[in-house]
Amino acid sequence: MSGPAAGGRAVVVTGLGVLGAVADRPEDLTAALRSGRCALTAPPPPADAGRPGVSWPAFTAELAADDVPDRALEALPGLPEDLRAAARRTALRSPVPVRAAVVAALQAWLEAGLDRTAPPPERIGVAVAGNNLTERVTEDGRARAERNPAYLPARYALHQQDTDHVATLSRVLGVRGEGCTVGGASASGNLALVHGARMLAAGAADVCLVVGAMTRLSQMQTRGYLTLGAMAPADGAPARPPAPFDLGHRGFHPGQAAACMVLETAASARLRGAPALAGLAGAAVVLDGNHLADPSVDGEVRAMEGALAQAGVSAADIGWVSAHGTGSPLGDRTEADALRKVFGTGDDGPWVNATKSLSGHCLSAAGVVEAVAAVLQLRAGFVHPDPGLRDPVDAGLRFVGDEPRRARSGFVLSNGFGFGGINSAVVLAHPNA
Repeated sequence: MSGPAAGGRAVVVTGLGVLGAVADRPEDLTAALRSGRCALTAPPPPADAGRPGVSWPAFTAELAADDVPDRALEALPGLPEDLRAAARRTALRSPVPVRAAVVAALQAWLEAGLDRTAPPPERIGVAVAGNNLTERVTEDGRARAERNPAYLPARYALHQQDTDHVATLSRVLGVRGEGCTVGGASASGNLALVHGARMLAAGAADVCLVVGAMTRLSQMQTRGYLTLGAMAPADGAPARPPAPFDLGHRGFHPGQAAACMVLETAASARLRGAPALAGLAGAAVVLDGNHLADPSVDGEVRAMEGALAQAGVSAADIGWVSAHGTGSPLGDRTEADALRKVFGTGDDGPWVNATKSLSGHCLSAAGVVEAVAAVLQLRAGFVHPDPGLRDPVDAGLRFVGDEPRRARSGFVLSNGFGFGGINSAVVLAHPNA
């Protein structure tokens, strides 16, 4: 069992950023969460839709166009011109997910006030959540090179590596401390938060940017998820997407978003005069001893209970749970059973919602996207609705449903579970909790 150690270096959140299909900045995400605005739509069939065995997703939440990050960069208010120029120069020829990560990181950088006052560059780190982030780059590059080898971009060897995210963020922001990618399938976001918090607790850095990298699925990845039965297929799809934990669920709906959370030691934030937006109070990561895609109640319970124990809070202190909630029938049922074991049932339990009902499943970035959403809800004092949740898999749990709710406390537990038995949970706290 593992998570961020305190060691006198409490970890706080000082900046947030997000860019994706559901919202292109934190303020817009707050409005989307409060209203329950869903970004999922039915995509057009692929060109080979008539071939035997070809299927495609029922619903997706994708960027409207490839230039969305570029336009968001130009529209970013208060960005110093030297930073804007560095972002243009370094990132504009990068793949779309890298450009989206740069925009989300710049949003969080500005909110944290790191453009005005910051520790030395050697005391700032970056942890990028995700693995296999560039298969779409490889697929597109192969198609171009097969037409003519001269069409392969000169920087393909750099862009086809996950570390392109780390390197580009380091160049744009001048980060000179520790940096890495942290992969754990759909648990990657939470694992990156844990790694960033450990970096601070160990004294290796004073500030760490934790970035959830946008996933653009290749055709092979999409069909692989459909073949596995993890992704909801278009065949037989209802008119609107069922929410996670609804008995009409048939698998996850892919979403596109990049997000960033600035973690900082409380001492560094005080020294800079940066207000704490939230605290990262505890976390846990545990394995199931399983290499397949089937989840485990025991592993999920151990992750949740470990995060609560490290945060020094009880199940009764949690105001709501930001569930992993992918919409997979087996995954939702398993998580509901695990939530029952940890929190019980009835009106005394925490509210339960799933940000994937609005954003789609952002895969490697999901944990960071959902942590950003959780902090925004903590700040604004509401718990977002899950439109489309009509017939819950467990009537004993307090699912939010169609209307936003008020949480009874300032603590939220956010779950992230990945293929291969990777279970994680983080506890985020209102700064006054």
